[in-house]
Amino acid sequence: MKSMEIIPAMDLIAGECVRLEMGNYSRKKIYERDPLKQAVKFEKMGFKTLHMVDLDGAKGSEPVNLELLEKIVSKTSLAVQFGGGIKSVKSAERAFSAGAKRVIAGSISVTNPEVVNEMIAKFGKDKIVLGVDLYEEKIAINGWLDRVDNNFMELVSYYVNRGIGSIVCTDIAKDGMMKGPSVKLYQKLIKEFPELTVIASGGISSVEDLELLSGINIKGVIVGKALYEEVITDNQIKKWLQNE
Repeated sequence: MKSMEIIPAMDLIAGECVRLEMGNYSRKKIYERDPLKQAVKFEKMGFKTLHMVDLDGAKGSEPVNLELLEKIVSKTSLAVQFGGGIKSVKSAERAFSAGAKRVIAGSISVTNPEVVNEMIAKFGKDKIVLGVDLYEEKIAINGWLDRVDNNFMELVSYYVNRGIGSIVCTDIAKDGMMKGPSVKLYQKLIKEFPELTVIASGGISSVEDLELLSGINIKGVIVGKALYEEVITDNQIKKWLQNE
């Protein structure tokens, strides 16, 4: 039995499903203009969780695509972990009200940890996922447009000590490139924080990549472009899910 969950990605700009390359908004490709249609397809493939990122919200101060979140939650059985624009307790509350199962604390975890601590206190540590986006191990925030010098391992340690149990860690240099995941980065995290549920993101290009991550005890992996371009096929996914 495989113990690693595959989570399809849905990145939204202007209400459409898109993929970027290395976080570059000018290198955007639209894959589906109807996100609900795409969500239903993921549901039929057998996925249980959806990773939804509001890229409009990530660049701004609050989520923009909550109506789509609400529609997908109401019309599918997918549990949605939602990120992008979660920069206040109020914005997290709005996302939960729209149906999010968990929200991702990304930029706010760097710029205003007091707010994240408020979120943990109000909604519970299991409802908040730490989102850490890295480029050459430097943290990127605000839709990956800004880089900061904070030590990312110290950042993770801070939140683990406050009860956060899950992290989505994206290597921006790998994202949308389908050239394989950052195995050494994830091994480093797992070695330092064995109690943490590490969800890998970026670079997945094959079932072999999935096997590789499963072998180092990754608990979840987010797959985007490889699904949209059917580099990883429906049959391969269904076979994997049957063994989960």
